[in-house]
Amino acid sequence: MTNKAASVKLWGSNIVQHKGNTPLESAPGSDSNLDLGADDHVVDWDGPEDVANPVNWPARKRWANILMISILGLITNLAPAICAPGINGIAVDLDIHSEVVSTLAITFYVLGLAVGPMVISPLSEVYGRLPVYHVSNLVFVALVVGNALSNTVGPFLVCRFISGCAGGVPMALGGGSIADLTHLPKRSLAMTLFSLGSLTGPILGPLIGGFIATTKGWRWTFWVLAIGGGAAGVAALVTLRETHPRVLLERKAAQLRAKTGNPHLRSKLALPLPPRRVLNRALVRPTMLLLRSPIVLVLSLYVGLIFGIMYLLFTTFTSVFEGQYGFTTATSGLVYLGLGISMLFSVPIFNSLNKRMMAQAVANGQPSPPLEQRLLPMIWFSPSVAVGLFIYGWTAQYKVHWIVPIIGTTFIGYGTFFILMSTQLYLVNLFGSEGAASALGANLLLRYISGTFLPLAGPKMYRTLHYGWGNSLLALLSLAFLPFPILFYKYGERFRAKTAVKL
Repeated sequence: MTNKAASVKLWGSNIVQHKGNTPLESAPGSDSNLDLGADDHVVDWDGPEDVANPVNWPARKRWANILMISILGLITNLAPAICAPGINGIAVDLDIHSEVVSTLAITFYVLGLAVGPMVISPLSEVYGRLPVYHVSNLVFVALVVGNALSNTVGPFLVCRFISGCAGGVPMALGGGSIADLTHLPKRSLAMTLFSLGSLTGPILGPLIGGFIATTKGWRWTFWVLAIGGGAAGVAALVTLRETHPRVLLERKAAQLRAKTGNPHLRSKLALPLPPRRVLNRALVRPTMLLLRSPIVLVLSLYVGLIFGIMYLLFTTFTSVFEGQYGFTTATSGLVYLGLGISMLFSVPIFNSLNKRMMAQAVANGQPSPPLEQRLLPMIWFSPSVAVGLFIYGWTAQYKVHWIVPIIGTTFIGYGTFFILMSTQLYLVNLFGSEGAASALGANLLLRYISGTFLPLAGPKMYRTLHYGWGNSLLALLSLAFLPFPILFYKYGERFRAKTAVKL
């Protein structure tokens, strides 16, 4: 046999045998070129149409997995603010007298969303995505039950934090799962469906929680959340399947070793590292991306600011709409519909824009739009966040009819949707199946840290600047980041070439 690789068909699999010193080409997104040496056999997919590859699964199976992941993300994102309308009852029952602690009772869950995926998500690199989804959902439900049963503030905050750690996993792994399941041209619709959970969950949560807290008490907001999480967990056991390409090829290689008796067969995506080193490397990936990739850092800071502003806005709804406009605890949840409706209307607009981009790419003979073109919706629509903050702040300060501040929130929701969606789709497309979870983990870290601590500055800021100038300051901060997506759109390819980060 010559030094050129020869394909050998065995048990319906392509096993590429390498002789001599011919190195193996590493898979896209892997850390280094993998050289297993002479006479080693490498197990790969059976060509581009292999039905075992998740991107080639039947459409029903692929979309069932995407929908299930989106539902898990929605339920865990109901939790941050579902208890917000009942915070006065929580403060009384748990003997909370501090305004800061009352705020942390809501936002401590968000801190868990930031920290948890950094530690839990890397487990998918060793054990696959499926067990991490199942175990994290079980922990989430158990700790939400702990919230419902808490009688003092200490256990309540601990349960909020740990349930947040587990609840953040679907958002961190979801982008990687979608990259596993979809080809690049069809990924935008799946990412839109998936992202609706993180965007609408914090809005639907207070709407649901307001009515529950009024009729059943604040503890039932957590019981309802636990019931929803439990039902979704059972459905996930039936629906979800493993999608991580490396894990699937490792299983295929193990089956072939058992069938053929050849102990030298190895997956093409196998990493020549022990599980501990794989975990250690995966743990540092998000931090490495933040420190070494200007694009990831700046976009994560931008999303963090916008997300923090949205949570800061939530802290004003009670004082504005209950204090100034006389809303009840139940009806105050309806205020969040302004944000929710605007995001829902943004979905068809976003999909229409993506279809136009795809049509233009096909007309130009390209398989998909240029990567930086995904940033255009962010550039076009992000200024509406500032417009909405100006409208909300000044009309709330001068007590204009309550519908006008809510109209202001629709502009905020509209811009927030396009900023978050463009960022997530850009990062998933940039890093692919191997790096999407790490890139989104870095993005989620800054997003949720901002969502935890920025609202703590709200009461003092509004006492000093009032609603008008306070929200004007936030509007100006949001506009300060606008030049960066423009720069990345024009020079992103050059930035990426100079600051490439090996995963």
